[in-house]
Amino acid sequence: MSVQLHPSIDSGVKKGSGSFSGGTLVCKCKDKPVKVGIKGDVAHNHACGCTKCWKPQGAMFSVVAVVPRQNVTVLENGDKLQIVDPSAVIQRYACKVCGTHMYGRIENKGHPFYGLDFIHPELFQESGSAAPGFAAFVSSVIESGVNPGQMDEVRGRLKELGLEPYDCLSPALMDAIATHVAKSKMAA
Repeated sequence: MSVQLHPSIDSGVKKGSGSFSGGTLVCKCKDKPVKVGIKGDVAHNHACGCTKCWKPQGAMFSVVAVVPRQNVTVLENGDKLQIVDPSAVIQRYACKVCGTHMYGRIENKGHPFYGLDFIHPELFQESGSAAPGFAAFVSSVIESGVNPGQMDEVRGRLKELGLEPYDCLSPALMDAIATHVAKSKMAA
């Protein structure tokens, strides 16, 4: 039996429709769920092993993507949202009742990812959003309790799914961060 990473990818990564125009994220509450509207498709969808991202019960990784901040609107039951850790760079808004993270926002205008909100595409009511394309912070799953001796199997399964494993972000995102930092230094 292969290692279980996340329910939305364990049976294979489903391709996006290529024409996803957005949808509604819904928390796990049966009564009065929080609903968040997203305009447009997601970008940089990936499996994330960090210890901050929300993971469904029993998942080793989260699946997280970004959307432009202006494309995120709380539609219903926003009074149930609270920030998980006010000191974190990403202000993760979670449902107070079920604990599901609905979106994460960076408020620091100097941060390379300012203007992008982090979401969990598996919460969409609709299907067809862009598929995960890589895995980030893979070694961090050890901090969540994964046996270090299991990491070759974890990386092997990610590669089998077509998700290149990185212990940081993808090269394109790391280049974007470095470019932002370089421009900031030149402007100073």
